[in-house]
Amino acid sequence: MEDPSNVTEFVFLGILQGWKMQSIAFGFFLVLYILTIVGNLLIVVTVYLSGYLTSPMYFFLGYLSFVDVCYSSTTTPKMMTDLFIERKTISFRGCMIQLFAVHFFGCTEIFLLTAMAYDRYVTICRPLHYTVIMSRSKCRMLVLVLWAGAFLHSIIQLTLTIQLPFCGPNVIDHYFCDVQPLLKLACSDTYAVGLMVVANSGMISLIAFFCLVISYSVILFTLRTQSAEGRRKALSTCASHVVVVLLFFVPCIYMYIRPTTTLRADKLVTLFNTVIPPMLNPLIYTLRNAEVKKSVKKLWTQKSDFKRKVIRMI
Repeated sequence: MEDPSNVTEFVFLGILQGWKMQSIAFGFFLVLYILTIVGNLLIVVTVYLSGYLTSPMYFFLGYLSFVDVCYSSTTTPKMMTDLFIERKTISFRGCMIQLFAVHFFGCTEIFLLTAMAYDRYVTICRPLHYTVIMSRSKCRMLVLVLWAGAFLHSIIQLTLTIQLPFCGPNVIDHYFCDVQPLLKLACSDTYAVGLMVVANSGMISLIAFFCLVISYSVILFTLRTQSAEGRRKALSTCASHVVVVLLFFVPCIYMYIRPTTTLRADKLVTLFNTVIPPMLNPLIYTLRNAEVKKSVKKLWTQKSDFKRKVIRMI
């Protein structure tokens, strides 16, 4: 419940100043956002409709693409709209909702990337037990656990922030509501809250990253005993995932593993994290995966055939 003594809205400083630069930035981010939505929805539709992409890797990839759409949409549309507004405001309630959504979808992506790494580990290191360990029912259960874990994380972040007194000022040196910039505006000592934020967000990112490093180290060690063709195929699949992991995890660790101090580069790093990985994920997974490309082409062909049949009937 909102404290009546709290500010009723926050004002963003945004990412750029000057009409010309903002207009150029709007066109740039609009193109990136369209590519993000179209690319990720294409993967979601392909995985859902294709009869070939049935392995757990594609099951998780479909969810990852859906999360990328949601994650990018929590900040990018508002950021683009604010480029044309002199006074960039957001209500207190809207700020808290945005904070929750950013952490919910961001944490879900972290957990999904970790699950995908575990899937690659089982595929390469325990191939004889793969169908048992990664059965469809277990994958569904794992996804439910991931959603629940991300929800718990986001509730904690929201609770830590919303109970703080915000009596003014209300200017956020950022382009969306996040915990670190909001802690600077609180009218009370936030040292303890800052430590809990690091323990929550920072440690989740760091521990998940270490798990990924360990899993891929084991995978590389195991690949030594496989044939050259087997190594090439496995490394090609894992390389895509490693690129995605680095693009997403490095900014997260940079932002949340340190105390509540903010740096000049924070907005640029966060912008990279919320805009670039969701846009690149479809390209990385599609261009390096023959099965995905084949399924996309087949669905497109089927769609074209369907259109031609309808036209002939008319």
